[in-house]
Amino acid sequence: MDNQYDSFGGLNNHARHHVSGAVAVRGIESAAADRYLPFGNGRSYGDSCHNDHGVLADMRGQNNIISFDAQSGLLTAEPGVFLHEIIDHCAPHGWFLPVTPGTRFVTLGGAVANDVHGKNHHVRGTFGCHVEALTLVRSDGVHRLTPDDLSGLFQATVGGMGLTGMIARVTLRMMKIASLDVTEKLIPFQTLDEYFAQAEQADADNEYAVAWLDQLSGERGILMTANHADNGNFDTGSHKAKLQVPFKLPFNALNHLSLKAFNTAFYHAKKRKSGQLLISNYQGFFYPLDAVENWNRLYGPRGLFQHQSAIPADRAVDTIRLMLYASQRAGQASFLTVLKRFGAVNSPGLLSFPQPGYTLTLDFPNRGEKTLALLRELDRLTVQAGGRVNPYKDARMSAQTFAASFPNWEQLEAKRDLKIMSDFWRRTAQKLPKNGNANNSNELVQRTETPSV
Repeated sequence: MDNQYDSFGGLNNHARHHVSGAVAVRGIESAAADRYLPFGNGRSYGDSCHNDHGVLADMRGQNNIISFDAQSGLLTAEPGVFLHEIIDHCAPHGWFLPVTPGTRFVTLGGAVANDVHGKNHHVRGTFGCHVEALTLVRSDGVHRLTPDDLSGLFQATVGGMGLTGMIARVTLRMMKIASLDVTEKLIPFQTLDEYFAQAEQADADNEYAVAWLDQLSGERGILMTANHADNGNFDTGSHKAKLQVPFKLPFNALNHLSLKAFNTAFYHAKKRKSGQLLISNYQGFFYPLDAVENWNRLYGPRGLFQHQSAIPADRAVDTIRLMLYASQRAGQASFLTVLKRFGAVNSPGLLSFPQPGYTLTLDFPNRGEKTLALLRELDRLTVQAGGRVNPYKDARMSAQTFAASFPNWEQLEAKRDLKIMSDFWRRTAQKLPKNGNANNSNELVQRTETPSV
């Protein structure tokens, strides 16, 4: 048992049983029900990467890049390869990840299993949109899958949170670029109305777009847009963090005063650069938090909750404003508040999180029931607007919120390998009635969850 298998939120830290992915692959056929769960690098914030009643299959040992065609950009690799290793391998030939999340320290298998998205969803969709083939090991044998797979296993595996089997191989089509550097433009705004008035055009004009909000100063923020530069720089640089938090602090360092000071400094530093076309290093644009190793330790011994919602466009302005006000009323400011627009590119994944509209991400230190009450209110506002809560960022949503967010969850349950289980699936899907009896989950979540903070 080993506590290196905690999730990134640090909410439930203890030693966990684990074996290598190779051992799990050999043993899955004869394993007991709910025995295993594939584990990548634990960058999920909640319990979707845990199986505390079973054994984690650590896939990081399966970490070979099998082939890469520098002409077509087609990469085949094992699931334990990290995204930064893929960048190192492909960038010198002029190729980059078509979709990348906010950290490069996730595994290829994890990126598929969570169908991660990035700052260019409006153009490229999710990670799964670029997967051309999968090899999946299940208790009933080895399956070689493509997007036109008639069994539905490919669609269930993309965004299936590891529940359909153990990914053994992924073929991914990379994206051709002229440089790793990006040309970045910073656009300050004072209100959400200002942001929403220009967000769609910003997406139309740029490969990448994301907004940072200073939640402690009303609605102001910075809209950041970017495109790959054409200067031919393919130097991937060092992946070693510039700073580190060497141990978990005995207190939460991200209090109101420190957040206020950081947000004010960050806003004005960015504002001073507005109106210029900046040449930015790719690491700073795509992975700013990777510059501080173990930054999550700043939240102290009780860890952090992250809440990410996807809200339909026609309800986004009012709902997102209500969500920000709810956290302000609760006296819980988010350290990192991010707002992005999702496009209409469909994912092949059954339970892919993005939907057309906008996504709001909020980080909160764990203050017990006070924080949980706020999160329930954010869930309620999300579901009421016809939106969804991100399962791989979650550690506590109710089964009813999950069903309201993903009414097609039973299709994944039908494809789940019965030898595989996660704590997330156990506390949500496994508590729901089967055979379509959860159709009224939207109404139920509004009745059963805390209506206000």
